[in-house]
Amino acid sequence: MNRLLKSFMTISALSSLLIAPLVLSASQASAETKKGTDASYVGAGVAAGVTSGGQGINDDATFGGNVTGRVKLGTTPFSARGNVLWSDKTSAIIPELSVDVPIANRTNAYLTGGYSFVEKDGSPTPIGNKDSVVVGAGVESEVANNFLVYTNAKVGLRAYQNSDTPAVSINGGFGYRFK
Repeated sequence: MNRLLKSFMTISALSSLLIAPLVLSASQASAETKKGTDASYVGAGVAAGVTSGGQGINDDATFGGNVTGRVKLGTTPFSARGNVLWSDKTSAIIPELSVDVPIANRTNAYLTGGYSFVEKDGSPTPIGNKDSVVVGAGVESEVANNFLVYTNAKVGLRAYQNSDTPAVSINGGFGYRFK
């Protein structure tokens, strides 16, 4: 029970860190004429697992890398996203759909939902050690012509073998706009 409470507190704290800037900038974003970004991009960066499954074998918090991509779906507020999070043991492939919300000029916040496919079940990745449903939230911003920065938090639900503990991963990197 203590572990479950600790996991909920971790997720709540991370959610607050992601949502607070969105709420604070909402009024500023509504006053701007240019909003958000429609960039389709591919990027790479770091991925840090911040939770463990509590079993002690192949479920520790794991540091690794990420490759991510976004394809904007027309004029809708939706995008198709793909992520690969890896550790020194294996990787997790995560296809996702997102709802994108413009929050400032050339900047979006987004909520995602998808599924994590761990290549070698039982081996650690930053998002757990077994296949799972994944939800997330993030921010992406064009910082120069054709270049973006992105950061997000992902939560893998029941992402550890022999544990109900959710896996939490914090990811970030740089992207290149291709469309």
